[in-house]
Amino acid sequence: QVQLVESGGGSVQAGGSLRLSCAASGRSFSSYAMGWFRQAPGKEREFVAAISRYGARLDYPDSVKGRFTISRNNAENTVYLQMNSLKPEDTAVYYCAAATRGVIGANFYEYDYWGQGAQVTVSS
Repeated sequence: QVQLVESGGGSVQAGGSLRLSCAASGRSFSSYAMGWFRQAPGKEREFVAAISRYGARLDYPDSVKGRFTISRNNAENTVYLQMNSLKPEDTAVYYCAAATRGVIGANFYEYDYWGQGAQVTVSS
């Protein structure tokens, strides 16, 4: 069982920055690929970023590429999402997720464990 706890959400004006953190329990963190997803009211859960087990591979959709950066610290069992140049359309609940088979993916069904979510609100 893996527990994921997000932190760092909040409210910011357009053009601002936020950094989300996700702390994982357990001793197998480095064996998991990790991802971030988001869900806005009335919309489906959307892929935001993914990172391979040791950070060699990263993946982003075009909507956040160049603005968001995913990283991880395996010694601290933590994955981060640095979000710059935020836009109102980035407003959503952000979730971190762990893929225990260790392969990064852009689909929610490829992830086995999820955090409780962190609200990010970007005002214009």
